[in-house]
Amino acid sequence: MIRRFASLFFVAALAVLSGCTTQRNLAAVPPEIVSGLHTVQLQEVAIPDLLQATGTVRSWRTAPLAAQVMATVVAVNVREGDRVRHGQLLIVTDGSQFLASTNRSQAAQQASEHEIVAAQSDLDLARANFNRLQYLYDKDIISAREYDQAKAHLQSTTARLDLARANQEQAAATLSQDKILLSYTRIVAPFDGVVTERHVDPGALATPGMPLITMEQLGHYRLEVTVDEGDLKYVRLGETIPVTLDAFSGGPLAGKIVQVVPAADPTNRSFTVKLDLPANSGLHSGMFGRASFSRGNKQAITMPRSAVVERGQLQSVYVIGEKGVATFRYVTLGPQTQDHVEVLSGLMPQETIIADPGGRDLAGKRIEVR
Repeated sequence: MIRRFASLFFVAALAVLSGCTTQRNLAAVPPEIVSGLHTVQLQEVAIPDLLQATGTVRSWRTAPLAAQVMATVVAVNVREGDRVRHGQLLIVTDGSQFLASTNRSQAAQQASEHEIVAAQSDLDLARANFNRLQYLYDKDIISAREYDQAKAHLQSTTARLDLARANQEQAAATLSQDKILLSYTRIVAPFDGVVTERHVDPGALATPGMPLITMEQLGHYRLEVTVDEGDLKYVRLGETIPVTLDAFSGGPLAGKIVQVVPAADPTNRSFTVKLDLPANSGLHSGMFGRASFSRGNKQAITMPRSAVVERGQLQSVYVIGEKGVATFRYVTLGPQTQDHVEVLSGLMPQETIIADPGGRDLAGKRIEVR
């Protein structure tokens, strides 16, 4: 029994000695040395203090075309993305009932015109007869009864003509209304532009107020951003500020502040600010954009954009620590210019980072500064 415990103790001692030897060997392995890299020592510098407001690009002129009468859609002549001209026929709905009503109104108007001609003829005859009897009555040749009958007939024919003219005006108004209703069955483009949405297909029943097509004017766009009420003092009408669009690779655009909507959103106490964008074929409605309003200058840490290592949605840098060994550190970044980016958190002044890590894995490696 004693011999067995001695054997076990000897094996355990050998294992401990072997582990210590392995740890000493691992600790003795020097880190890999990487040379030829540039480094930057971080400093606080004065940079523009920018208020970035996000928003959406919209056309200056957008028209949702809705149905104005109830009718079945017969034809839809455009699709999303089609460019259309002012007055171009876009949608046709069934106008048979309105056409029939228009024809009836036209017939009624023609009848009223004939009635006016007949009434005018009777009035002319009654007036001539009355004038003759007036002369005879003045000479005491006819009785007062005959004179009164002629006078009454003149008055009745005058009233008949007035009624015929009133009927003609009513018929003309009805015809005009029917023609307007008939025109509502043909939806035309109100201006030159592009179709952005199509909501119906042939066979659908269009009802008043039902959206059929949405179109917008090309070439004139604006960026609508929201600004908190506390930052509204930095918005100055007429000022030109830089605007960046994530989907636009042409660089910042010059946006001119043209309007501040006077009413705030009661849910978040923010105001809508509209910026006029220069004409550019690369702009489209719905693009996400940022407007940078100046708040003066501030002290901040900046670093080259080339130092940033992006892994998915995370951003990091390599920081050179003791003995020149690089460590991997996540950072939070702010607004960026063409070459530099502001550091919001994760780094301190006087720390040294690798300016051009590229796609290499440098964590744990000793960096020899170029």
